[in-house]
Order: sequence, then structure tokens, then C-alpha cells
Amino acid sequence: MTTDQDILSTISSLVAEEKSLRERRERGDADPETELARLNEVETSLDQCWDLLRQRRAKAEFGEDPGEAQVRPASEVEGYLS
Repeated sequence: MTTDQDILSTISSLVAEEKSLRERRERGDADPETELARLNEVETSLDQCWDLLRQRRAKAEFGEDPGEAQVRPASEVEGYLS
């Protein structure tokens, strides 16, 4: 079963990767298209993780089972900005 700590750990790893990707792009150390594609994937995964964590916390706050929270599709999570 996934816990909030598991999600926070994943977020931490993704943030570190995002930082590394941005630094490599700035230095020109890698293929820009490949780096940009991966950066977009990482950003989407981060949005999904934060959304899942918010769902879990909301369920816990209202006496529901946080384990019932599910990762939503990227199209739904990314749509929040629209």
C-alpha cells in the first residue's frame, strides 16, 4: 500500500531529477529534445504525485480511506491550469 511518505519520497526524487535536467539543459550537456521530453514527463509526474497526495489528505481529513485515492490521468491533472 502506498503511503503519504512514499509519495513524498517520489516527489523528492522527481524534484532532484527536474533540477538536474534543468542544469544539464542550461549547460548544454545533453540533447535538448531528449532533455525537454524527459523534463515534461517529470513535471507531469510531479503534478500527478501532488494531486494524489492532496486526494489522500482530503480523504483522511473527512474520515475516508486514503488508500482509495488513485493517480488521475495526466490529461485530467494537467487540465487544472486551463
